[in-house]
Amino acid sequence: MFLKRILLGVAMKIVAADSAAAVLNERFEPLKIVATAAVLVEPPYREASAQIGEPVFANVENGHQVIVHELELCRALLKTYRADVVHLDVSLGAASVETLSPIQFSGMKISRKARSSLLKILPKIRKISGEITRNYEIQVLAIGKESIPVRIAELTAGAYAVLYVTKQAIDESKPLLLGLPSKCSLKIAENRAVLHSLIPAEHDLSGSAEDKENVLSKAQIVETPNPRARGFRALKITPT
Repeated sequence: MFLKRILLGVAMKIVAADSAAAVLNERFEPLKIVATAAVLVEPPYREASAQIGEPVFANVENGHQVIVHELELCRALLKTYRADVVHLDVSLGAASVETLSPIQFSGMKISRKARSSLLKILPKIRKISGEITRNYEIQVLAIGKESIPVRIAELTAGAYAVLYVTKQAIDESKPLLLGLPSKCSLKIAENRAVLHSLIPAEHDLSGSAEDKENVLSKAQIVETPNPRARGFRALKITPT
């Protein structure tokens, strides 16, 4: 089915997911991964045409566990929207997730820590990928950051994170630091948090989230470079 659509020249619709942004301590060290988003991306592949976002607030040390949730959100999005392929934020040369095996990892250029983390989640992501393939006749590819839809998912997750952490700052009546995804900047427009890519070749890519609870108007948000991580920016979010 997937190959037939390519050969027929049909515009490819891609579902992708990623988790992004981190609550930082006063030393700008990441503590918790804030949000996960799944997106449907269609030509011209600049932003999501449909999306789901959820807070995760996962400990950074257990960050690999969010990959399972990313795939679950992809599955949820596919219940409503048709796609031709799923891109997962795992960099394994665009291998099919359903057919991955521990033996394959030994021949891949990945760190021992990454290999150990993947082995822990492999049964779950293979199971979900198999369900997606059977139900929707599409592949789940471990393509990672090479994918533009994954980048859009990252920006979208970051936009949701701005809303979630702003609400947390308001609820707790204290300022919080939020680390944004790599090479992006926040703009607030039309009651939305919008993250625009700062990478020159991605100048037209963005991810956004609607501020349904109107939290952005209740806080002062100041963006600065992250002094601990070149290429990253941070937000100081202070309730007003």
